[in-house]
Amino acid sequence: MKEIVFATHNEHKLAEVRGIVGAGIKILGLSDIDCHNDMPETGATFEENALQKAKYVKEKYGYDCFAEDSGLEVDSLNQKPGVHTARYAGPNATSDDNMDKLLSSLKGVSNRSARFRTVIALIENGNHHFFDGKIEGTIPESRMGEGGFGYDPVFVPQGYSSSFAQLGVDIKNKISHRAIATQKFIDFLNR
Repeated sequence: MKEIVFATHNEHKLAEVRGIVGAGIKILGLSDIDCHNDMPETGATFEENALQKAKYVKEKYGYDCFAEDSGLEVDSLNQKPGVHTARYAGPNATSDDNMDKLLSSLKGVSNRSARFRTVIALIENGNHHFFDGKIEGTIPESRMGEGGFGYDPVFVPQGYSSSFAQLGVDIKNKISHRAIATQKFIDFLNR
């Protein structure tokens, strides 16, 4: 069975990717390789951040590795929060803080179109590869649902009337930005 390290401390993302990947590829998390360091994320783009994290693991631990950077881009906020999605309300912000800031920033704004984007950077046999995924949607006026994580209660994917938080993991893992990028990644690994 092929083993590869996912450079993340986020257990929600790790579980989501493991659920999408299924059998055949064993996804190790950072705790599995005894890495408890914060991953560097100083890039200006999702691609730069993802590659920076993958390079860190490869250089420090020697494993072939992949990392992802994801974010929410809101059209009326000039694509913000973007690469600062996880820290939108500040360096120690919680998901609740971030959603509150987002909803406050959009108060009275009619254009609520947005997209979630994911970029996966893979380092395998010394080569770098990128896989991207995005899903268009809108930001509702208020939170919808309790499930999911991050901004899931405030993102309604195109073609649905429910938020990611309401749709549940099975649907989200089929249509999400991470699912799209991960499927491209899996297809590449299984080539």
